[in-house]
Amino acid sequence: MAIDVAPRHDGEQSHYRICPLCEASCGLEIRTATGPRGPQVVSIRGDEQDPFSAGYLCPKGVALKDLHEDPDRLRQPMRRLPDGRFEPVSWAEAFAEIDRRLPQIRRAFGPDAVALSIGNPASHKIGLFSYFPGLARALGTRNLFSASTLDQMPKQLACGWMYGHWLSVPVPDLPRSDLLIILGANPAVSNGSLWTVPDYRGKAKAMRARGGRIVVIDPRRTETAQAADEHHAIRPGGDVFLLLGMLHTLWEEDLVRPGRLAPHLQGLEQLRTIAADFPPERCAAHAGLPEATIRQLARDLAAAPRAALYGRIGTCTQRFGTLNSWLIDVLNILTGHFDSPGGLMFPKAAAFAANTLGRGGQGKGVTVGRRHSRVSRAPEVMGELPMSCLAEEIETPGDGQIHALISVACNPVLSSPNGARLSRALQGLDFMVSLDPYINETTRHAHLILPPPSPLEDWHYDMVFAQLSWRNHARWSGPVLPVGDGADSPQAEWQTLLRLTAIVNGLGPDADLQSLDDLALRAELQRSAGDRADELFRMIDGQAGPARWLDLALRSGPYGDGFGARPEGLSLAKVRAAPHGIDLGELSPRIPEVLRTPSGRIELAPPALLEELPTVQAALQRPLDSEWLLIGRRETRSNNSWMHNLPVLAKGKERCTLLIHPDDAARASLAAGQTARLSNARGSVLAVVELSEAMRPGVVSLPHGWGHDLAGARLQVAAQQPGVNMNLLLDEDDRDPVSGTSVLSGVPVRVSAVESAQTASH
Repeated sequence: MAIDVAPRHDGEQSHYRICPLCEASCGLEIRTATGPRGPQVVSIRGDEQDPFSAGYLCPKGVALKDLHEDPDRLRQPMRRLPDGRFEPVSWAEAFAEIDRRLPQIRRAFGPDAVALSIGNPASHKIGLFSYFPGLARALGTRNLFSASTLDQMPKQLACGWMYGHWLSVPVPDLPRSDLLIILGANPAVSNGSLWTVPDYRGKAKAMRARGGRIVVIDPRRTETAQAADEHHAIRPGGDVFLLLGMLHTLWEEDLVRPGRLAPHLQGLEQLRTIAADFPPERCAAHAGLPEATIRQLARDLAAAPRAALYGRIGTCTQRFGTLNSWLIDVLNILTGHFDSPGGLMFPKAAAFAANTLGRGGQGKGVTVGRRHSRVSRAPEVMGELPMSCLAEEIETPGDGQIHALISVACNPVLSSPNGARLSRALQGLDFMVSLDPYINETTRHAHLILPPPSPLEDWHYDMVFAQLSWRNHARWSGPVLPVGDGADSPQAEWQTLLRLTAIVNGLGPDADLQSLDDLALRAELQRSAGDRADELFRMIDGQAGPARWLDLALRSGPYGDGFGARPEGLSLAKVRAAPHGIDLGELSPRIPEVLRTPSGRIELAPPALLEELPTVQAALQRPLDSEWLLIGRRETRSNNSWMHNLPVLAKGKERCTLLIHPDDAARASLAAGQTARLSNARGSVLAVVELSEAMRPGVVSLPHGWGHDLAGARLQVAAQQPGVNMNLLLDEDDRDPVSGTSVLSGVPVRVSAVESAQTASH
């Protein structure tokens, strides 16, 4: 998407950009006009000429105007005073204070005394995503935490072991599929998760119109299930038993047909041995589904000419999350629906995808557990520790205790288990710096907050989501509005991160960022291009920052011009010159070239996962819990907690309600609109009851990311309907031991009526 704007006869100008508010990454047409206060957004609509999203737009895209104009959004650095209030300071003052305090803490306590945490909005910001690793390397800390351990690490870990890289994540080829089985996902609301698929509803409708079928397996009859052909209400946490029962059926009924992938598989016979221990009749009760249903799902998957089994966040945020992620791909592989049109396929991104670089078909694979967290001994995965370990690492004295934190685009006080404990721990830090546009429930504890520009003031290219997309593409977004020209106006995020890196490296707050970036780029070229390094450095476009790295990645990528070797190929200039983006075609088979495993094969039986199976056997021996089970849910208008502060998304009926089946409500003496108490060993919360026959009996649901009633946060709109934080009921020590991912789903709770209407949680 080009930086150039299209002039219009009515005085307005049209700009084209990628929406940065969720994984769908839709193309937008944003019209601006110049008023008394300068250029302003007049309208936001879907870009009908975008080859990737074809004009689709959800309510979040329109909210970009509210985000840009939000009076609570920070425009300059803020410093916390002793009384908890914040005052604006200059960038020079902020960096000078960081230079005084941060290196001193590292000298006194060592590199592990400074922790880093990063949230999922960073995936939508090329400046954050590309320069954050440099800061992490400079700090040299083992205390790196990310939101991945709250939603997706099981999938990335399973893919890393099976295919050799964390981001080699296969996605459904929906346009060519005959059968789509969806487990623990709601793409009608999310438009994909680890699957970038704008307008899922439209694509699903087209699939069914040509005779395809959609089956949804979820404890709630979700928006996706309501538009599907079948819905099966699984018991929360029962996914692993369903999947193992299906695996058994494939072997027992001679339905294993890997097809052309057979020579590329390692561990096939081990799977046959594993499957024998999990017949559907043994798994049915714990799955919460009839034996016949488990068998029929396996038969349907095997019989369909082109099919895909897709599972997401509901399968990841439970005790056996990594096993679930592994088994989902195993079932697709064994039924011949992997790396094949209509099945699960690997996108081929134009830039930054490790599985397109170097010699294809073999690599060093991934390594996990190189270290463990100091207190709970939770494993490192992808260089990161579980976010749920952050509080104890701050609180517990000893070598490696965290004394300072740099948080980047995250709000774990609301998004991680037992946020109340984490909030107390953050208050006790010697120093905290947050890169964030808001004073929220987490950043209210920061000593300094460094704000980014508005997304409309910045340019963007999708580093991450092009690697997860339903169709290959290359799109670039230019800034829509000018950033302020004052000395204290928001700085580009890459500049903020690079200046922090310079401070950590002892270069002070006034280091020459251009020179530092030049050195890093030259070092990369020396490594990758050798004798041509100086020549290529002169050829690279982009002037400064991530634009130059993007040009390098595009030109050396699978569709690139090879710095002149393939004149028809891509470069930053060519992508920028395409106002609506460049279509690179439908997904195509990539086995074996996509593989980066040491064996050069798909690893069907990773040893660490086989070692977990006795735990599944033990779980089958335990009686089922009779308490209600709590699950989360996703809302179209609230992807992240800060979206609750945008008027266009916050309007309408209250959405942070407790969904409960009418029969369960009657059992608990609850009525619609009444306040219910949810409680367990962790504590209790109060929520307004909403009756829903879409819920499986015995299961209740609250949405995530709410609880905007904490003192010190400055989110005026969100505070009007604060909602309740379900994470207060979650145990921070309850994790998938393989990936360290928090158990957020299927948590036992007690439900009871509250005599008088209350809205606070405690």
